[in-house]
Amino acid sequence: MADPVWQKSSYCAQGNSCVHVAAQDSTVHVTESSDPSGAILRTTPAAWAALLRTVKVGTGRG
Repeated sequence: MADPVWQKSSYCAQGNSCVHVAAQDSTVHVTESSDPSGAILRTTPAAWAALLRTVKVGTGRG
């Protein structure tokens, strides 16, 4: 299995406080840029989409 291809959040400011996301084999991987080889959250695309919808509604962007 190939390593995931990480994408940095478009809302990331300068520095190490960023979220990186990768989609691979029907799984969404999420990690932080300050330690990308550390803890990696793995979830389903449906659960990831639900989280994003919830966050957008909470910020008035939904």
